[in-house]
Amino acid sequence: MKSKTQGYIFVLLAITIFSIQDGISKHLGGAYPPVFVTMIRYWAFGLFTILLAAKMRGGIVATARTKRPVLQVIRGLLLAAQVVVVISCFAVIGLARSQAIFSATPILIALLAIPLLGERVGWRRWTAIGAGLIGVLLILKPDSGFFDVTLLLAVLSCFLFAFYVIATRLVSRDDSSMTSFFYTGVVGAIAMTLVGPFYWTWMAPTDWIWMALVCMTSIASHYFLIRAYDMLDAAAVQPLTYLQLVYASIIGVTIYGETLSLNTIIGSVIVVASGIFTIWREHIVARREATRM
Repeated sequence: MKSKTQGYIFVLLAITIFSIQDGISKHLGGAYPPVFVTMIRYWAFGLFTILLAAKMRGGIVATARTKRPVLQVIRGLLLAAQVVVVISCFAVIGLARSQAIFSATPILIALLAIPLLGERVGWRRWTAIGAGLIGVLLILKPDSGFFDVTLLLAVLSCFLFAFYVIATRLVSRDDSSMTSFFYTGVVGAIAMTLVGPFYWTWMAPTDWIWMALVCMTSIASHYFLIRAYDMLDAAAVQPLTYLQLVYASIIGVTIYGETLSLNTIIGSVIVVASGIFTIWREHIVARREATRM
């Protein structure tokens, strides 16, 4: 019981820090190229994964040993690209509306898992998926009568992260979570180092402080999330991640002066409810199949 309580504390800490990181990323992404911001962030993240792997049993060599090298590299590239798109979304679309669209990702994952992972989905999850997609359409509905094409950036981010999660599920059949985490940080850092220098921009001294905070929050949030997954099932962790939408709305409205339309609020409620139900049903089905084995 005590470890579960600690697990929930770690989840809340991770989500809170992720949200602070998003708020700072919006500021930096609006002033500097998102690719450049992502590169600096990945340098800190990549170093953290290497140091963590060095402390594991067998060191870096054992941690880096994988049966799915190509898929691990693809995972790292997908997440690095997604981070660039996310920072772009925060700068162009805004925190609150971006997170509202991002909240549909678990529904998209469930939809893509059918053809890519061969998962079977019953009528309950199909209903939740359908309801979630309706919620997304409400969020995307134009307020002024003209569709804002920049919102497609957030949709692209959802797809990138969904494919990343699908790839993660595939490699988890052969590799440990630490191995996957190692490749996420190292591949992303290498990829951004190859691309990022072309977008190099000299930052104001005060913004280097914000950049340092982004790097520190990135390391801290991932550390707390790892600790949380050590103590809790994914089904217990994932619903709490929707708190990021609440935090993003608060930060976006109070600090950046964003506004929330009624469509966005109603759509977000539908998407979050559908996502939580989808995650819960996946957990129930997985536990039932495990019992049968």
